[in-house]
Amino acid sequence: MKRKLIVAVSVVGMMAGVAACGNGGDDKAKADSGPKEITVWVMDGSAPKAWIDAVNAEFSAKHPGVTVKVETQQWKGIQEKVTTALSEDTPPDVLELGNTQTAGYAVTGGLAELTKDKAKLGADAWAKGMLASAEIDGKLYSAPWYAANRVVVYDKKAYAKAGVTPPTTRDEWVAGLEKLKAADPKSQPIYLPGQSWYVLAGFIWDEGGDLATKDGAKWKGGLATPQAASAMDFYKKLQSFSTAPKDKDEATPQQSTDIVPKGGVSSWIGLGWEAGGAEKALKDAGKEADFGYFPIPGKTADKPGTVFLGGSNLAIAERSKNKDLAKEWLALAAGKDQMTKYAAETKGALLPNQVGANFAPPAGSFAEAMAKAGANGKITPVTPGWANVETEPNPIKDFMTKVLNGTDPAKAGADADTEIANRINK
Repeated sequence: MKRKLIVAVSVVGMMAGVAACGNGGDDKAKADSGPKEITVWVMDGSAPKAWIDAVNAEFSAKHPGVTVKVETQQWKGIQEKVTTALSEDTPPDVLELGNTQTAGYAVTGGLAELTKDKAKLGADAWAKGMLASAEIDGKLYSAPWYAANRVVVYDKKAYAKAGVTPPTTRDEWVAGLEKLKAADPKSQPIYLPGQSWYVLAGFIWDEGGDLATKDGAKWKGGLATPQAASAMDFYKKLQSFSTAPKDKDEATPQQSTDIVPKGGVSSWIGLGWEAGGAEKALKDAGKEADFGYFPIPGKTADKPGTVFLGGSNLAIAERSKNKDLAKEWLALAAGKDQMTKYAAETKGALLPNQVGANFAPPAGSFAEAMAKAGANGKITPVTPGWANVETEPNPIKDFMTKVLNGTDPAKAGADADTEIANRINK
């Protein structure tokens, strides 16, 4: 997910964050003995240069003499690099972490607890869906930074031909797919592989369920439940309009570049980088790309469907020698003023950590649909063991394929829950 978010930024022309700042100043309370430099790790593509320069300039103005050293990291191998850095005596002071990875670093003692600093950091303004990934057992270990989520991408010409307008409820969505099928039997009303489990997660949340829940001191899977069965029933209904394989996910083959550009797809569910990639692939092939976008519909028109929010948090190393200054830098970076500038710099490709900082995207754009959907976003269970669940073979994917091929959801769910419990409680 993380690597793909980076590409989303490049699609809208975002520059990678390589930079660093200047001569800033000394913490007045530690004028003689205080540290003269803090180090910040950001991932390649996450921090636009203009934005990171602005944060550091504001910080430097408040702390003359303190330099901010920004180091850009690559996603490949980053978990091992972060684990090593946090165990050393001179780790980076502030570092970007994937929002589903944060819990793992926190429980090992690698991150500074920030619960008492909530007011200083402006936590009350942070989006609740993003904040969940930054907390464990009510304690704060990072500040949410940005996120992205999926929306429905549709072919405007195909929809117009079938007389379909963007739906606002599940029933309208299915009715529209029926019209698309009748208007052009040779095309797929929607391309939906059998193992797009992030999409299924949203449907499970819509039903009031979850992928896993805490049961005393342990975790248990949530797929052998009526909520998961209902979610799979709706997923199966959508998937019946697609000829996509039931045993593959959206990346195998890559839907945006390997499937959509070939034509015959009226709609699909994807991220911003995928929409941009499909548009470029179509143009490179000499074809017209005329996409529209709408949030995944919910059960009722008053609220869109729940979506998975994938993104990053900013944390402070427990072994940082410069915690006070790091907290002040973090308060600036995660605060409303700088997050407003961040949203503008990324042109809506990424959602900032608070609604009040949202970029005003053009009407009808992917960013507009993503912002509407993101307001009803959630993340996967916040526990270090969740990373084990996502490794291949992913039991959620296996559950989906089994049900699509006719296995009873309760039976398939029970098998998956056994595996989820084995992995998540390691």
